[in-house]
Amino acid sequence: MKFLDQAKIFVQSGHGGAGAVSFRREKFIEFGGPDGGDGGRGGSVFAECVDGLNTLIDFRYQQHFKAKRGGHGMGKNRSGAAAPDLVIKVPVGTEILEEDNETPLADMTEVGQRVLLVKGGDGGRGNAQFKSSTNQAPRRAEPGWPGEERWIWLRLKLIADAGLVGLPNAGKSTFLSRVSRARPKIADYPFTTLKPQLGVVGIDGQEFVLADLPGLIEGASEGAGLGHRFLGHIERCDVILHLIDGTGEDVAAAYRIVREELARYGHGLAEKPEIVALNKVDAIDATLLARRRRALEKASGTRVLTLSGVTGEGVDEALRALMQAIARKRGTDRRTGPGPAAATGWCP
Repeated sequence: MKFLDQAKIFVQSGHGGAGAVSFRREKFIEFGGPDGGDGGRGGSVFAECVDGLNTLIDFRYQQHFKAKRGGHGMGKNRSGAAAPDLVIKVPVGTEILEEDNETPLADMTEVGQRVLLVKGGDGGRGNAQFKSSTNQAPRRAEPGWPGEERWIWLRLKLIADAGLVGLPNAGKSTFLSRVSRARPKIADYPFTTLKPQLGVVGIDGQEFVLADLPGLIEGASEGAGLGHRFLGHIERCDVILHLIDGTGEDVAAAYRIVREELARYGHGLAEKPEIVALNKVDAIDATLLARRRRALEKASGTRVLTLSGVTGEGVDEALRALMQAIARKRGTDRRTGPGPAAATGWCP
């Protein structure tokens, strides 16, 4: 299944049915009077969060969603039928925005959550509703009220506990395949990861969800590489695992490039708890590793872990650090409510 995390759709609710103009004409009823029924309500359009979906690919093939109009009123005081509501199913983590792609309408984070997008029009009143002592034979009925319509954006932000960031070829996909059953594409050229990947990670009897995002490069905020398109998926993560390629010449510069792009993106990414790890340590000697680790610790201002996604060296320590940071973040949320953690960096 192809991955699509953003879609623009058109939604329209149904018009209300028209009221009827009708009079009783039964035999032996001398003054029958009006008996026109009311029109039915038009269908509304809802968005509902469902389980089992992880992409917005369905909205690539259907962009218009229109509810049916209500039935018209009829004689003998028969009201028109109300039209059924139209429900659009979206995956967990979908954010609904106005047409400007900035103003939020709803954030769908729980299965079963439902939000009204456009309300159906009310049905018009039949002439029986206008009968009075001074107007006993009204020939007036209302048309149905029009429905609403709008363009909206759907933006999917994967719900993961931790997110992997780093430059291309930092070893993120290898790390994810090592610690989970996910099987992302792995190759020795940049941008092998073209879409976010999720994996369930287990350590010491506990589990959490880890997201691997396409690599960032310098200038991503101006659209270089894959730009900032997928960074929104990190917004829901409790902690970031920043992987640095240990075989690179300047690990401090590699760290600063990614941190600057996170800061430019905003939305609180730069304030999220971060664990920094030097990857691919199996490919460099101990002396060079120690020198590059010191340089990275000086640049990041925090303790740097060392690991190898290929051999598994240091992987368990990194997973335990992630699990501890996630537990701390969840505890903070329970005490003070949602919001970024008070401090960044990981402390043993």
